[in-house]
Amino acid sequence: MEFKYFIINEADKKYGITVNAVGFQTFQPNEIYPTKEHPVDHCFNERLGRVLNEFQFIYITKGHGELTIESTEKQTIQQGQLIVLFPGQWYAYRPQKEIDWNEYYIGFNGDVVLKLVKNSFLTTKSQIMDVGLNEELVTLFKRAIEIAHKDKIGLQQHLSGIVMHMLGLILYESNNNNNNRIALSKYKSLIENAKIIMPK
Repeated sequence: MEFKYFIINEADKKYGITVNAVGFQTFQPNEIYPTKEHPVDHCFNERLGRVLNEFQFIYITKGHGELTIESTEKQTIQQGQLIVLFPGQWYAYRPQKEIDWNEYYIGFNGDVVLKLVKNSFLTTKSQIMDVGLNEELVTLFKRAIEIAHKDKIGLQQHLSGIVMHMLGLILYESNNNNNNRIALSKYKSLIENAKIIMPK
């Protein structure tokens, strides 16, 4: 388990993106989830859920579980999917207890992000994104954690660049994965139709 939380100053905010938190968590089957080691404003109860004043990317790289966002019904989440959360949203999620669970997360804010939301690059209509098990995305999360722990001058600007890289990669992978699924679905449909019309 690795994580880092930041106090954001006014100079950092002027850059347009600030990173509030970054981390990685791994849980063994039947291990208590979530951990209580996070700051009070980020503590989480899987039953009561929580509301954060930030955007978050939560990337599941092992296991599967359940997610509820505001008034929506429970949805299944699984490895290779990324959850996008918005400031002020109530949400709750939990892994299936009988299997391993790994998650990366990064929390962020800023005027640049709000502009991306305004232009529909991030939307509440698409909060579970299929990016697959992506080595490049995992590398970006690991790099963000590494930079966070070094705690050097300019780390916020470095981390904000990683967030933008992540977003571009997430949009690219999720859109192309979706197109591949549509193409595969059409291909399967053609095969089924051919089976129906071909004489036996």
